[in-house]
Amino acid sequence: MLSIDFIRENKQKVIDAAKNKEREVDIDKILTFDSKRLELIRKIQLIREERNTISKKDITDEIKKRGKEIKEELKRQESELKNIEKELNNLISHVPNIPLSEVPLGKENKEIKKWGDIPQFDFKPKSHIELGKMLDIIDLKRGSKVSGFRGYFLKNEAASLHIALLFYAFQKLVKKGYTPFIAPSIVKSFSLFGSGQFPWGKQEVYSLSEDTYLAGTSESSMMAYHANEILDEKELPKKYVAFSPCFRKEAGAYGKDTKGIYRLHEFLKVEQIILAKNSLEQAKVLFDELQNNCEEILQELELPYKVMLMSMQDMGEPQIIKYDTETWMPSRNEFGETTSNSIMGDFQTRRLKIKYRAKDKSTKYCFSLNNTAIASPRILIPLLENNQQKDGSINVPKVLQNLVGFNKILPK
Repeated sequence: MLSIDFIRENKQKVIDAAKNKEREVDIDKILTFDSKRLELIRKIQLIREERNTISKKDITDEIKKRGKEIKEELKRQESELKNIEKELNNLISHVPNIPLSEVPLGKENKEIKKWGDIPQFDFKPKSHIELGKMLDIIDLKRGSKVSGFRGYFLKNEAASLHIALLFYAFQKLVKKGYTPFIAPSIVKSFSLFGSGQFPWGKQEVYSLSEDTYLAGTSESSMMAYHANEILDEKELPKKYVAFSPCFRKEAGAYGKDTKGIYRLHEFLKVEQIILAKNSLEQAKVLFDELQNNCEEILQELELPYKVMLMSMQDMGEPQIIKYDTETWMPSRNEFGETTSNSIMGDFQTRRLKIKYRAKDKSTKYCFSLNNTAIASPRILIPLLENNQQKDGSINVPKVLQNLVGFNKILPK
């Protein structure tokens, strides 16, 4: 969430950001409510000053009468202020964050890096769907029967690879000094609001009850972990790696990527989350660190990928900059997104009231960053397809062989 002071002082910048992210925001209405709020604060202050003044005078009938009037007037004005602040906060909660100047306008994403060689097959390669059926490692038919649309079973070697990939990425980040977490998937609405999933992405979230939901990423629960806390500057940056099941309705994706295991309602994910000082310079250094982490994983898995700087229309509301890392998927004949890396600034921490006490004893809102380490089973698509052999077998990346106990998946 942006501060009202920032919105007031940067009106055009806020208007441009909302337009570029294709969000409707009534800035004039926000500023009108803000003016009313400031005027009421001024009036209330004057009333309180008068109350303090007459409280020191001798009690007379006139003083009693005025004291009663002040009490009623103060109650009325404070009630009005409370209502205005509630409406103002609601309006501000719909204002997206301000992208950095290097973020491309429109929908044209910018390629900034490419790694690895796209495999050249001397045979017609199969899709992960064909491989899964042929090798008896993915069962989509029974998955749909049991779970419905986008349901799936992973079995045999695919089940082992699924767990191994997640454990490998998790342990890799623990060794790098990230604190390990198993994060809850059932969360309250304040955590989804705090991370920026609400109000914009509510249609994507499964609701369990009036105030409990299934999270689409552990980012939501991990950001809420320090809600309403004041940290110490010397504790920062806090680096976390969190594992959790994830659930998404994919409400806007019907008819898109419906086949196979690319776009699913439930999956498992290892997420990187960082809380840092209120410093863009430090945030950029940590952003690069998060990016290097996910690229190391793909390189060790020997999967070709490219890194894209996402445009304003292709980034989320809380983000000021976002990289998508896309991995080569032969059956699609293109790269497909497998990780996303973002700086949120203090957008999430303002919503969740996460601050730190600086060396000068002042309190500031933290900056937050997050990046997928690995999400499965989507990552199985490039792993299976890029490593398939002419005889129908699949080579297992060396980094996973000790974890799964086999180096090839052979036709049954």
